[in-house]
Formats: sequence, C-alpha cells, structure tokens
Amino acid sequence: MNREEKYILRSWASDFGIKLSGSQVHLLGIHLDELWQWNKRMNLTGLTSRQGIIKELLIDSLISSTFLPETCSVLDVGSGAGFPAIPLKICRPDLSFHLMEANSKKISFLQQVIRLTMLQGIKVIRGRIEKDKGLLQPEGYHVITARALAHLSQTLTWCAPCLISGGMIVSFQGSRFEHALKESADVIKRERLFLYKSVPYTLPGKDSPRYVLIFKKH
Repeated sequence: MNREEKYILRSWASDFGIKLSGSQVHLLGIHLDELWQWNKRMNLTGLTSRQGIIKELLIDSLISSTFLPETCSVLDVGSGAGFPAIPLKICRPDLSFHLMEANSKKISFLQQVIRLTMLQGIKVIRGRIEKDKGLLQPEGYHVITARALAHLSQTLTWCAPCLISGGMIVSFQGSRFEHALKESADVIKRERLFLYKSVPYTLPGKDSPRYVLIFKKH
C-alpha cells in the first residue's frame, strides 16, 4: 500500500469515526497487497481497482467495528477473501475470530494473510455453516458476521443456532434491506431474534446507502 492509499484509507475511516494507528494501516495494507496479487491468478473479488477494494471491502468491513462488544468470540461465515473478519481483527485485536470457509484456494489465501500479518487469536475453519456446525465451538459465539453469504432469511437460519443467548448477528445489506426484513419475519421469530440496531451509511463516491443490521438473540 503506497502513501496515497494509506492517506485515503485513514481519511475515509476517519469519516466514519474509525481511528486507525500506523500499525493497523500497515496490516490492512498487507491484506490489500496480497489480495491484489492473488486476484491476478484467481477470482477473489470482482473489483478492478485498489481504491475500489479500499472503499468497498476494507472500509465497508470496518464500519461495524465500533458496534462489537469487548473481549468476545466472533464467527465469520463464508469468509472468502477475509471480509469483514480480517479488517475487523486488525481493528479489534482484542477479539477472538473463527473464519469459516469451504473453498480450499480461499482458505490458502486466508492462511497466507494471517501468516504475513502475524495476527493472533484468529483461526480458519474449513467447512460450511449449513452442515459443519460440529466444527465450531460448542458453547456458541458472542458475534457472528456474514457478508454476501446468502439471502437474509437463509443467513439467519444458518447462523442463529451458533449464537449464545444475548449474542448478535451482524449482517451487511443494501438499500432494499426492509424488503429482506419482511421476508425474514418468520425466521426472526422462530430463531428468537430481534432487530437491535439498523445503521445506515454511504460509502465514498456512492449514492445508494448501505446498512449494517444487528440482530440479537433473546
């Protein structure tokens, strides 16, 4: 990550109230650089510019960092190229992370980034949430994150059983989130969830708002 990119990352993060240290910017840069190189060989992201990755992946992932509780365990489902889990871990090193991913090449990428950044308290689990819950910690998780995993109702169905009582699911949604909420009403009730918070935001250079939806379990 060059000097201009570091400035852009810090500036955009600051606009959302996220203060990044020099060390955190360096680690986020390692993630970006590695993704940029790997993406030339395999399709980890469809974004074709480094600024696009900073804006739509790094910043988008970090926005939820201020809503996470202290000293909690986090499960990221369908981690892919590591969003939001790796940026969140860099921003919140006090938290413990499990990254669940089924694709072997993406697992190799995640493990490589973890090695290069030397992050501690983060583990990659090979599996699918819908059939491999036995690989996860049996006591459940305080927080589960899911970005572009599936339709909201399906995401909640898969993730809610892995959540402790009082825990929360963090879902990243577009401007049609209210429609997705209506379609998920039965699942929300069945899984003893409720919408705790809906946080609107607009990424730099974008017109359409996005939302972080935080569900809590009774």
